Amino acid sequence: MLSTQTIHIEKTNTSRLPQVDFSNLEFGQTFSDHMFVADYANGEWQTPEIVPFQNFSLSPANPALHYGQAIFEGLKAYKNEDGEISIFRPEANLRRMNLSADRLCMPAFPEEIFMEGLKELLRVDADWIPTTAGSSLYIRPFMFATGEFLGVKPSDTYRFAIITCPVNAYYSSPLRVKVEETFARAVEGGFGFAKAAGNYAGSLYPAKKAAEEGYHQLLWTDGKTHQYFEESGTMNLMFIINDTLITPALSTSILAGVTRDTIIQIAKDRGLPVEERKVSVAEVMEAAQNGTLQEAFGCGTAAVISHIETIGYRGTDYQLPAVVNRKYSPALAQELNDIRLGKKADVHGWVVKA
Repeated sequence: MLSTQTIHIEKTNTSRLPQVDFSNLEFGQTFSDHMFVADYANGEWQTPEIVPFQNFSLSPANPALHYGQAIFEGLKAYKNEDGEISIFRPEANLRRMNLSADRLCMPAFPEEIFMEGLKELLRVDADWIPTTAGSSLYIRPFMFATGEFLGVKPSDTYRFAIITCPVNAYYSSPLRVKVEETFARAVEGGFGFAKAAGNYAGSLYPAKKAAEEGYHQLLWTDGKTHQYFEESGTMNLMFIINDTLITPALSTSILAGVTRDTIIQIAKDRGLPVEERKVSVAEVMEAAQNGTLQEAFGCGTAAVISHIETIGYRGTDYQLPAVVNRKYSPALAQELNDIRLGKKADVHGWVVKA
C-alpha cells in the first residue's frame, strides 16, 4: 500500500546550482537538481521517489506520444522574509489535475502522497527557491501514459512527476493582444476545462500568426459563434468596466484557473463588484471605444496578473489606460503577492508551509 513513509530519496552528487545566474532567468529554461516520480501499474501507484533531474526512457509506441494522454499543472513556491518555504494553494491544483485525469481516463493521484512528496522535494531543493522581488520557484506536476501499444484506448500504466524551475516574471511588459475570431481553442462538451497537453498544441498556430502581426497573445472567443470571450492564451481573462470586475463564467471550454479564483475572492474581500457571466466581444469593444473599459488583464500561475495595454480587433488597435493610471489590478496583484510572501494575513488558508 502506497504511503508517505515510502518516498525514496536519491540526491545528486553534483548540484548545478553554482552555474545558475538568478538575475537572468528565462522562464522554464533552468531546472532544479531533483524531481519527484511515481509510476502507476497493476491498478495502483507504486513507491514514489525523489531522484536527480534526468531524462525519461520511452518506448516509440508510447501512447502519450501518439494519442495525447498527457496532463499537467502549474503552481509556485516562495520563501518569506524568515526563510520559510510556502506553497500557494497546492490542494486546488491537485483537485484540478485529478479532474483533468478523470476526463482523459487517467488515474487520480493521492492527495496525501502529492502533498508530502511536493514538500519533501522543495526541502531537498530549498536553495533553488529565489528570493528576489518578482521571482519564485515554478512547480510543474504532470502525468502521461507509459504503455507500449498502438491503438486508441486508455493506457494501463502511467507516470506522475514533479519538476521545478526558478523563474522571474512570465511577461516583462504590458501585453498587446488580438481578438481571435477564426480559430477556436476549445468547444463546449470538449475538454477545454482540462489542463491537457492537446489544448495547448492546438493553440500554437493561431498564436504564431498573431505574433507575426505584433501581438503577444490571443483573446480566445467561443468556438461556435465567436461572440463571447473565453480565455487569453496561458491565462484567464478579466475586464474592469464601470468599476466592476467582469470575467467569463466557467464552462467545459474554459480552464478553472486557481489564480482566477484567488483574484475573484480578493476582489470581493476589497468590496469590488464581481460578475462571472458571458462576456460579449461587442460589449467589451464598445467599452473600449467609449472609455468605460478601465482595465483588462490576464491571470494565471505563470503570468500572475499581466496587464493588457492594446486590444486588436478587426484591424484596429484599441489602447487602454496606462498601468500607472489603473486603480484596481495593480492593487489586486500587490495583495496577492503579499499573501504569498506572508506579508498579509492569509485569512483563506491558501498558503501551505513546506
